[in-house]
Amino acid sequence: MTVLIAKPWAVYNEIEEYAADWIENLIALGVIAPGVVDRRSIEDVRPDDYRGFRQVHLFAGIGVWSYALRRAGFSDDVALWTGSPPCQPFSAAGKGAGVDDERHLWPAFYHLIRECRPPRVFGEQVASKDGLAWLDLIQVDMEEAGYALWPVDTCSAGSGAPHLRQRLRFAAEDIRSPPSGLADNEVGGFSSGGGLRGEGSGGDRRGLFADGGSYDWLD
Repeated sequence: MTVLIAKPWAVYNEIEEYAADWIENLIALGVIAPGVVDRRSIEDVRPDDYRGFRQVHLFAGIGVWSYALRRAGFSDDVALWTGSPPCQPFSAAGKGAGVDDERHLWPAFYHLIRECRPPRVFGEQVASKDGLAWLDLIQVDMEEAGYALWPVDTCSAGSGAPHLRQRLRFAAEDIRSPPSGLADNEVGGFSSGGGLRGEGSGGDRRGLFADGGSYDWLD
């Protein structure tokens, strides 16, 4: 049984050995937030395993969410979770099995969110017809759990990538238990007008996504 000792910053959950090795190298170089790498399947993670971490990055890849957060002005101690679940069940290049695909891991992701109640959650999925159905499911689940959710359809070329790679991104905020010390019109980094403030970025209203880009948020 894997036992994790909570650290003040981040845990990166990544099942692919090559990507997990990359995360450890990038942590050592100081490119992404300091933390530990958990190489188990998300389906083997218990809620108590991740309590005490400030940031939890699920389906972490090579840690690009942490890098994007830093670029958007978020400090490493800002409490939040991120997740980029497998896109194959919803991609036009996949088998089209959707929620019946064994790689549809949103239920495991959602279970951890519901039990641990992170104040903020960022996520993404492929922007296909099936991806939109996935987003509908995520929005229903998150709102049922007491989160407000802001979705946006983005193009990777819009942040300098040499390809389109249309992606659905979302930001969610726990509106049942807002963190203390915020202004009346703010909930943990979001303003009541629908904008996202990069904490430590002087209050400029930008979104951030795992391709490293930042976008004007939708009002």
